Amino acid sequence: MPEQPSAANHDSTANGAAGGAPPPPTAAGTQPAPDPESVVDRPLLLLAGTVVLGAVMVILDTTIIAVATESLSRQFDTSLSTISWVTTGYLLALAVVIPLAAWSCQRFGATRMWNTSLVLFTLGSALCGTAWSAGSLIAFRVLQGIGGGLIMPICMTLLAAAAGPKRLGRVMAIIGVPSLLAPVFGPVIGGLIVDNLDWRWIFFVNLPVGAIALLASLRVLPRDDRGSASQRLDIPGLLLVSPGLALLVFGLSEAGNGGGFGAARVVVSVVVGVVLVTAFVGYALRRRDGALLDMRLFRYRSFSVASVATLVIGAVLFAAMFLVPLYFQIVRGYSALEAGLYMAPQGLGAMVAMAIAGRVVDQRGARSVVPLGLLLTLLGTLMWTQVDGDTNSALLIVSLFVRGLGFGASMMPAMTAAYTSLPPVSVPQATTTLNILQRIGGSLATALVAVQLQHGITERIPTAGGAEDGATMLETAAQAGLPAPIANQIGEAFGETFWWVIGLSVIGFVASLFLPNAPASQAAGRQGLSLIQISQPTTTS
Repeated sequence: MPEQPSAANHDSTANGAAGGAPPPPTAAGTQPAPDPESVVDRPLLLLAGTVVLGAVMVILDTTIIAVATESLSRQFDTSLSTISWVTTGYLLALAVVIPLAAWSCQRFGATRMWNTSLVLFTLGSALCGTAWSAGSLIAFRVLQGIGGGLIMPICMTLLAAAAGPKRLGRVMAIIGVPSLLAPVFGPVIGGLIVDNLDWRWIFFVNLPVGAIALLASLRVLPRDDRGSASQRLDIPGLLLVSPGLALLVFGLSEAGNGGGFGAARVVVSVVVGVVLVTAFVGYALRRRDGALLDMRLFRYRSFSVASVATLVIGAVLFAAMFLVPLYFQIVRGYSALEAGLYMAPQGLGAMVAMAIAGRVVDQRGARSVVPLGLLLTLLGTLMWTQVDGDTNSALLIVSLFVRGLGFGASMMPAMTAAYTSLPPVSVPQATTTLNILQRIGGSLATALVAVQLQHGITERIPTAGGAEDGATMLETAAQAGLPAPIANQIGEAFGETFWWVIGLSVIGFVASLFLPNAPASQAAGRQGLSLIQISQPTTTS
């Protein structure tokens, strides 16, 4: 039999596991002091609240502008296809600048770049509010998009750096709240502004929020954020990945705007975009260090699986956020404000689930909650595959609440899982990559369901065969109210399209089963994150 250790040996072994020093004595009957690295304290909450202000501003702006397209078209006396560039130009700016987020944090420091991005976005908003033509508005939206593209990845970098592995799930849930609530309340706020105020207030509303966020940043964020002068910009990588992503986003946007996936400009843009992005991946894998995006992060299994889950969750969220308000406005004849109010249960469900999911992820790991969240999302979406012109509204509200529970339990926990096995120096690169995947997933899914919805409607109503004719018919029908037979037919087209959302949910559910099932603090080789490491990284080998 193996020799049993003596009591003395056992005591020395226990002490050795603690670094050679005996544990501090505690009074009888008292609990040991909580680990300060696992407590979400006031300074961390202040930092999280500060950066969330910027995130709220960007996400709300994206959703508010969606309800103002028709108003802007009338204001500038231009076509809907021209005014759609107010959104497309913004998205292209995001695609170009997001890959620069990690490098800019490393080169100039995360806090400095955060303040710069706030200034750019707020300045762009002010200029958009003073636009005198469609062309000037599009140009100012590009400037606004440059700031907006930097805000979200830098926000997540700052949160991941300050939280550390033991608090990451709870803190990332904080940033998830505006991500899910803004698409719900954005159209409501936009509808109120368009109906009751001048269109310029769609952009001017950002000014006080931006000013408050900047002042809070100067008071709260750490200032030991000097960056690394040795961090050089990867010019060849930039020339490959930024145009590639921009072309992908443009092609997908054009497909969703009525061109369809078979249109020449869509095919050319998507194909060239894929070629450029693929060339960048090969280039980045061959380069030993300093690539604009570190493709070797995908050698970490948890990051790869979490990336797939993040892309799919983003796709499911944005696809449904496109379809659900449109269903209420077209099929049920509701106003933009009413449609936005009907989306509120999804936001409430997300808030309920996020309050629980973040703590569970910190204690047990992402696999404990993300599959359940995606299953709830799938079940909540299933009701929408059966809609027609007079589906019971109470059932739709309940299904949206269930979907909200699913998103609250899956979106930010999946992103949190991506960080569990990464070295601290890789956090900015990982954050940038995850943001790109979310943008691509959302753009692809929105284009996919837009094309499928148009196809389903034209199958049932041949007079809506052309994109422009269909848009005119639907706009007129929404204002006058659809006859019951037509409303049922269009409602069935929506239901058929939601099966694509179900398919995406299934893919996400399968991917989530492979997420790590241990909290970040127990990941092998994981060290605590510090803002100094993020702001002054060494070159990744």
